[in-house]
Amino acid sequence: MTSTTQRAEDITVRACGITDLGRVRKNNEDTLLIAHLSSVAKTAPPAQAVAFEASYPVLLAVSDGMGGAAAGEVASALVVEALRRAMSSARGNWDEATISAVERANREVWQASQQPGRHGMGATLTAICVHGTEAHVAEVGDSRAYLIRNGQILQITHDQSFVQALIDAGMIQPEEAERHPMRSMLLQAMGLDPEVKASVARLDLRRGDRMLLCSDGLSNKLSAEEMLTAIEQAPSIEAACQRLVALANGLGGEDNITAIVAEVHGDGLTPPRRGEKVDQTLHTITEFEPPKKKI
Repeated sequence: MTSTTQRAEDITVRACGITDLGRVRKNNEDTLLIAHLSSVAKTAPPAQAVAFEASYPVLLAVSDGMGGAAAGEVASALVVEALRRAMSSARGNWDEATISAVERANREVWQASQQPGRHGMGATLTAICVHGTEAHVAEVGDSRAYLIRNGQILQITHDQSFVQALIDAGMIQPEEAERHPMRSMLLQAMGLDPEVKASVARLDLRRGDRMLLCSDGLSNKLSAEEMLTAIEQAPSIEAACQRLVALANGLGGEDNITAIVAEVHGDGLTPPRRGEKVDQTLHTITEFEPPKKKI
């Protein structure tokens, strides 16, 4: 047994996820996935914490569907299942495998969208694949992933939205985004086109790291600091998920709400290092660049 394999077997991923209709919508177009990509894939039941060894990849994913009628529900479910299949068969370089898996999943959803009644169907995707001491982060759209380390929270994805592009260009301030009339407009999503450009990053994990993946039904209601407080004050990751959903519903719950909270532990991980910044452990592999004509 190699030392790398031994380290991976000494790492445990605990995760829990909840998806909620909210207080206004009639359909839940969000889908989540927590899966152990072993030879026989194991999927976590909703709202229950599971623990998996990181010797096999552990996939966490959130997808927010769009397309009207039931098409959004179909799209998000297709996205996470197609990604699970693609990642289950991945081999070799995991940076490249993550990019390839997202592209394969996108093509599956795009092909499905050509069927009658599903034109324009699409979905966001934010996924984290934990394998050994690393996590591979992929994003298409505006569902988010956050890292919690040393009592601080950092968004490790970057919204692929019209409003975020305006912020990046210095045309509006972040506080203006909350009330901007086009705040829900995405610059790309899974299944809208046959090709997609995922943003992919690799994260060097530290012992005790926690990760939050969520749809905009949560991130549009709570600030990063409010989410951090809810998670840190909760006695368990199950309670943290429940608290996050309850807070978003308490503030109106106009959208579907989905949250996955995960934590990594074990002797195979290096403890957080004094003075080490998160950006020293987060490595960009590919970035999405919005077309200038759309801004």
